[in-house]
Amino acid sequence: MGIDERKSRVLRAIVSLYAIGGEPVGSSLLSKHLDLAVSTATLRNEMAALTRLGLLEQPHTSAGRVPSTAGYRYYLDNLMPEDCQLSLREKQVIDEIFEALDYDPGRLAKGAARALSELLGYSVVAATPKSEDMRIAHYELIAAGRYTVAVLAVTSAGGVLTRVARVPQAFSDSDLALCETLLNRALCFISPDDVGPAQLTEIRMALGKSEQTLFSIVNAAVTLLREAGRSSTYLAGQQYLLGWPELSDSLPDILELFADSERTQRLIIPRTDHVTVLLGEDLPGKPLPGLAIMSKRYLAGGGLTGAIAIAGPERMPYHKLISKLNYFALLLGRAMSGNKEEA
Repeated sequence: MGIDERKSRVLRAIVSLYAIGGEPVGSSLLSKHLDLAVSTATLRNEMAALTRLGLLEQPHTSAGRVPSTAGYRYYLDNLMPEDCQLSLREKQVIDEIFEALDYDPGRLAKGAARALSELLGYSVVAATPKSEDMRIAHYELIAAGRYTVAVLAVTSAGGVLTRVARVPQAFSDSDLALCETLLNRALCFISPDDVGPAQLTEIRMALGKSEQTLFSIVNAAVTLLREAGRSSTYLAGQQYLLGWPELSDSLPDILELFADSERTQRLIIPRTDHVTVLLGEDLPGKPLPGLAIMSKRYLAGGGLTGAIAIAGPERMPYHKLISKLNYFALLLGRAMSGNKEEA
């Protein structure tokens, strides 16, 4: 479906004005916004035509128009302006944000999501890359209490995973040193698939009389090995979802969606390098009317990809958000890969 230039300008203007005010747009407001030498009656005719095409909706008989989901999709696919270029100062602000982040991959993604959310005032979701080749390079054990041990695992990508193990009885420093040595000997630089009953039996035997005390630590180390290459998702700024009346009915389902890490990853990791926008009505399974998810893939080195996405109402000012989303994705990918190249 194509529309002529004047209808295109009318639809683009209504999308922009509705994003600003959240109120139906009437012909008088539209006339002030558009630089068109036409009467308000002509604009009402164009709005009526766009309504018949399904691109606009009229909430009330005497009200103005708002974009429909089909109207937003047409706008996104055909009419959205190029993203606004960031100013030097805007880039400096984001650069400073990244300088202060923890560069452990999981904490980096979580910190970037929180920072972008606070910068924009929208909910943000970040997904870390999934790597089938990720391995544990080193284990370290730290006594956290008389009956608890912090298990630290450094991944082959330089990330740090942690888990706390509880043991049934007190242990000595030599017990902990023995267990750490065995973990580094048996579980480093191997695939999780290579850890089976035989390997665990060998570790049990090597622990000797300390086996009953320390084997929960071994289980924690194996769990970290299995988690090392998995992708994780982080949602920041959930409170911003509460501020959009059009999302109130869908809010429980939206939060349930983002709590499902695997489903979220399938939705927010684009297949291309371009920013993509998924509207709630188009979600597979249960639609979430009024929701929009704008996502950008980032490259984390070694062919690995993750994503960062902005979640909000359909009436988000997409063209104003894209530039910041693009720049965050660029810096996040470089930080993940250790590339310090100038942006």
